[in-house]
Amino acid sequence: MMIIDSPSTNAYFNIASEEYLLYKYPKEDIFLLYVNAPSIIVGKFQNTLSEINLDYVREQHIKVVRRMSGGGTVYHDTGNLNFSFHTLLGKNDFMDFSQFTQPVIAILNKMNVPARLEGRNDLLVDGKKFSGNAKLAKNGKMIQHGTILLNSQMNVLVEAIKVNPLKFVDKAVKSNRARVTNLIEYLPENTTTEILKQLLIGEMLQNNTEASVYQFTKEDIAGIEKLVTEKYSTWDWNYGFSPNYNFKKAVKIPAGFIELHLDVDKGIMEKVKIFGDFFASRPIEELEKVLTGQRHDVDHIEKLLSSTDLTAYFGKVSVAEILELFK
Repeated sequence: MMIIDSPSTNAYFNIASEEYLLYKYPKEDIFLLYVNAPSIIVGKFQNTLSEINLDYVREQHIKVVRRMSGGGTVYHDTGNLNFSFHTLLGKNDFMDFSQFTQPVIAILNKMNVPARLEGRNDLLVDGKKFSGNAKLAKNGKMIQHGTILLNSQMNVLVEAIKVNPLKFVDKAVKSNRARVTNLIEYLPENTTTEILKQLLIGEMLQNNTEASVYQFTKEDIAGIEKLVTEKYSTWDWNYGFSPNYNFKKAVKIPAGFIELHLDVDKGIMEKVKIFGDFFASRPIEELEKVLTGQRHDVDHIEKLLSSTDLTAYFGKVSVAEILELFK
């Protein structure tokens, strides 16, 4: 077994490293550990915009990354330790999460934390979740990865994934907002993700005689960075890959009441309808046509609106006021 402690806290890099390892080492058992700077990791089959508080995420410069596996959205920061097991498909029951959560439970139980696996894929302590786990099967291998909330900023977590469900109608997988807790409440205050990481590495080395610590080579890092550039840092993967959805939002501004309806396919606004009691000197259908076929991406839409005479369609308005409709 290869035990890898990622040298990076960049979520793009660490999520990309899982795919890189999948193809670079198709036969090897791997145990990967990493810590991310503030970031939101969404499941492969989720609608990203309906899972995040977009304004807050942008204001706080929180990275948003789609992973390869299904399941729900999770928040990462430096108070959160992430682990990832890679093994040959068929060696273990795909739906059994217990084998690869056992090392985490074992370490915590030794530290007198009453952690246990409950339900399908969650680790709980006193009925509160501190670890969610997800799986995927690809290229003849199975990956199971999970989070460990040690001392995460819960106020940021709550704000970052708070979204208005009335804005979206889609068939994407929804996150289950379970009651969560930090393990620091059960451990000594000076316990850090680094300490917990080293304890887990020690546990794996002790119980796997053929295990050894592996460090990414320059070739590995270059390969991972290539995946970051081509996939994991792109709008197409993190937002555009979302399932089709309908979006609706209304705002009340001095110029009047404005309501927006969108039909979005692979991140592209295929149908745009704008309603309201505003006064326009030009047909609103002109603006709808400008927006149709464009990405449902706030930065991209802001550029479009900035180069458009919005007063001709809504009266005295600002770009910021109209842009609010698309969030």
